[in-house]
Amino acid sequence: MGEIRELRPRGYYLAHEAGWLAGVSGDRIGQWARRGYIRSSISTGVPRVYSYQDVAEAMVVHELEGGGVPLPAIRRAVQELREEYGDWPLTEAPLVTARLNGSGGDQASALALEHADGGLTDLHRQPRHGLLPLGDVRRIARDLRRGGWAVRGLPDLRSIEVDPDRLSGRPAISGTRVPAELVAQLARTEAGQKTLRSDYGFTAQQMKDATVWWRAVEELAAVA
Repeated sequence: MGEIRELRPRGYYLAHEAGWLAGVSGDRIGQWARRGYIRSSISTGVPRVYSYQDVAEAMVVHELEGGGVPLPAIRRAVQELREEYGDWPLTEAPLVTARLNGSGGDQASALALEHADGGLTDLHRQPRHGLLPLGDVRRIARDLRRGGWAVRGLPDLRSIEVDPDRLSGRPAISGTRVPAELVAQLARTEAGQKTLRSDYGFTAQQMKDATVWWRAVEELAAVA
């Protein structure tokens, strides 16, 4: 068994803020926390408060569920892996999603641990010869840093940054302490754009990136 790294919770997010980054509703975030898929590491009271690491775990749950892994299987994996990988096993363990080929030719999505030699251990305890790698969930860390789930369809976005040690982890314009949401809202009017240029020195590209990012977040929220 590997040594568990001691990590402190970072950032501070209410459920709806965690949902903005994870690409799901705040209600969904709360549901996942109550049922044990993710933690609310900052506070388990009312309201629950989530850490940056909790948001990353929620993004993995979203990814896995969207890939066809059943939620009960995700919960079992979380429970199994916490002893070895700590409070946030879905982002700490070398997990991949995999496709399990059944004897009758049917297929189902599964979770597997990836080994240094490229081998896989199926967490469903199914025959291992049927596992084929589909994707590495560790890329989620990069997506979260760039602005969360919304940036997946925005490969050219460069101005948004999520730093758990800045602004309590709220998305901001890179290298600043100015919330990206605020920039997007001000950029809607000419007066607001003037303020952003004169008072903050923001460029047209930074304002555009904030606007595009916030629009993507709102569109996700509308269907979550």
